[in-house]
Amino acid sequence: MLIDDIAITMNAADVSAPRLDAHGFNTTLLRHGMPTLSRAAISQLQINLGKLCNQACNHCHVDAGPKRTEVMEWPTMQRIIDWVAVHSINSIDITGGAPELNSHFRKMVDAFVGLDAKVISRCNLTVLFESGQEDLAAWYAQRRVHIVCSLPCYSESNVDAQRGKGVFGKSIRALQLLNGHGYGTDPQLKLDLVYNPGGPTLPPPQHQLTAEYKQRLLDDFGIRFNQLFTITNLPINRFEHYLERTQQLASYQQLLEDNFNPSTVEGLMCRHLVSVDWNGRLYDCDFNQMLDMPMPANRGTFLWDLDGTRIEGQKIAVGRHCFGCTAGAGSSCGGALT
Repeated sequence: MLIDDIAITMNAADVSAPRLDAHGFNTTLLRHGMPTLSRAAISQLQINLGKLCNQACNHCHVDAGPKRTEVMEWPTMQRIIDWVAVHSINSIDITGGAPELNSHFRKMVDAFVGLDAKVISRCNLTVLFESGQEDLAAWYAQRRVHIVCSLPCYSESNVDAQRGKGVFGKSIRALQLLNGHGYGTDPQLKLDLVYNPGGPTLPPPQHQLTAEYKQRLLDDFGIRFNQLFTITNLPINRFEHYLERTQQLASYQQLLEDNFNPSTVEGLMCRHLVSVDWNGRLYDCDFNQMLDMPMPANRGTFLWDLDGTRIEGQKIAVGRHCFGCTAGAGSSCGGALT
C-alpha cells in the first residue's frame, strides 16, 4: 500500500472557508473544557543554527535554502552553552537549515557533549555529501549524537518531487553510510527518520507507517533504523505559499481544526521545550519562531536573560497554526503524540 493511499485526505479545496484567526485555538481549548496553554518545566532546548541549507524543500516551514545568510555566530553559541551549563539542561535538539553547514556546528556539539548532554541533530541526509562533510557520519558516531533524518517517503518519485531531483538516491546512500558506522544497529547510535505528507493531508498512523518503512527500506536497500516520526505540515511560510497558490489554504486549515484532538494537548512540545533562533532569541516552539511570535512573558528576550527555573505556568503564544500540532494523532518534533 502506498503512503498516499492511507493518508487522511481533506475535501476538495474550498476557497470560501474562513481562515482561522489567532484566537481560534484558545476558543477550541475552552470549548473542550481545557485551559489556555501554559508551560511545564523545561526538559529540552531546541536551537536553530540558521536558515542556510543545501536543499530548498517544498514543505519547509523555515524557508531554508542555499542562498540564506542567517547563521548563528560563535559568541551567541558560547552564551547558549554557558546557559545550558548553569541550568543543567540534558537534552539539546539542534536544527536549521542544515545545522552542519554552520562553521561552528562541530565546536558547539563538542561543548554540549562535554557537558554530558544528549545531543540530537536534525540532518537532511544529503548534507553528508557536501564538500567538507566527508567525515560527518564517522564524526557523529564518535560522539554518539542522536540523528533524526528527513525521509518523506520510501518512494523515489515522491521524495524527489518534494525535496528535489536526485535527493532520494543521495538519502539512501547516506542512510547506508550511517548504518555502516553502526547507526540503527548499535543501541548507542540512534537513527530516527521523519515522514511528512507530500501535500495538504494528515499523516497516516505512525505505527503502521513505521512498519511499512522498515520493511521496504530493509528489503530494497538493506537499511535499518530505530523509529519513524510522523509530522504534520503546518500552514506557514513556504508550505502556506504553496497552499495559497493552489487555493487549498482555507480547506487545509479547516481540516486541521476539524480534527482537533484534546488528548494531544498535554504532550505538546511547546509546553516542555524552549526554542532559540540564530540570534539567541526565545520562542515557545520552532514554528512560532518562524512566525516571529516570541514568548508572551519574555518578548524580545535572549536565552541568556531567561531564568529557566521560573518559567512554569507562563502563557504560551498560540495561533491558527497550532491546530497542526493537535490534529489527529498530534504532531511534534518527536512524532505523533497519541
